[in-house]
Amino acid sequence: MNKIIWVNLLHFYQPPAADNETVIEAVEKSYKEIISVLKRNPNVKFTLNLAGCLLEKLDRLGYHNLISDLRVLNDRKQIELTGTAAFHPILPLLPEEEIKKNIEANQIILKKYFGENFQAKGFFLPELAYSPAAARIIASLGYNWIILDEISAFGKLNKLDYHKLYLEKPTGLKIFFRSRNLSKSYVPGTIFNLINKNYSGPALTATDAELYGLRHHDTAAIFEKLLKRPEIQTLTVSEFLSGLKEKVELKPLASSWESTASELKRGAPFALWHNDKNKIQKLLWQLANLAITTVNQHQADANYSWARAHLNRGLASCTFWWASARDFKLFSSISWNPDEIERGTNELIKSIRSLTEANTKTAKITGEKLYLKIKQLIWHKHWNHYWKS
Repeated sequence: MNKIIWVNLLHFYQPPAADNETVIEAVEKSYKEIISVLKRNPNVKFTLNLAGCLLEKLDRLGYHNLISDLRVLNDRKQIELTGTAAFHPILPLLPEEEIKKNIEANQIILKKYFGENFQAKGFFLPELAYSPAAARIIASLGYNWIILDEISAFGKLNKLDYHKLYLEKPTGLKIFFRSRNLSKSYVPGTIFNLINKNYSGPALTATDAELYGLRHHDTAAIFEKLLKRPEIQTLTVSEFLSGLKEKVELKPLASSWESTASELKRGAPFALWHNDKNKIQKLLWQLANLAITTVNQHQADANYSWARAHLNRGLASCTFWWASARDFKLFSSISWNPDEIERGTNELIKSIRSLTEANTKTAKITGEKLYLKIKQLIWHKHWNHYWKS
């Protein structure tokens, strides 16, 4: 019998400034179902990335049983939990100290819910946005492996040998490469197709957890049926990597799980969040960098904790993603939402407004000017280009 080794990483995340209703919908349609399936199938193993901001939101919303179930699954080693950045920013676009703050904040949150001795082996870069500088920081904080999209290896798809152990040069971090084409589908259905084609070998996937339920309605219960097939064996990422023997050192390209070959070729790996031709994104990053500098220069301010909280929420990738206006054509519509852009913009300006020290006046005035320009551009673009289009 042919065997498929399915190594599946599920990314649990909702924006830190998301409405309660948005998070509740994801819980009820996706998260509960995934965890229930795992509880009903104790031999199945997955790797989960739980963003710290989501864990805290689940706690505030009263999903204590859900968190308890996650703790039980982790204790019995049915799931492997990764480290990440607590508020889901695009790490390569941030200063080094800001990257460290976000990662360390997530470590504190995971220890709060999974025990003081908890230490993740692997690290999930938000949006799989990789840069050598980010990898260096991740390695320095004690992580052993990272997950990247396959395009980061050679700038093209379908070029990897998934039977080899790739090591990030120069840090030595192990790299788990996801298959993009497989991950860009409803994965259980595609793996069923592989069974029917008598495929034998690894199937390496990483998707948003919301694919299972919220974005794809699995009315035929394909997901759970797949897990009961004798051809399927599931492993955590660490288990899979430990079984690879042939080592290959590699210098990955700066990239994300949405990067295209043409973007990498022209040196624009993070164009989805920072496109020089996108006026709104350019202004958003001017405001974001002003907020980062101003808040970090005033850590003794009486309102620093409030300013920091607003900054964390404003730097979430969604603020910039929703301004990209890209059409992904997969389980979603165009990535344009003026309310979400405005939500993130509001958090960034509030981070500056919150500070009380008199010498923040110049930054406040500069920030307000940027803020007004951004809001004007958002709604001018929306009403003229996307409303009833």
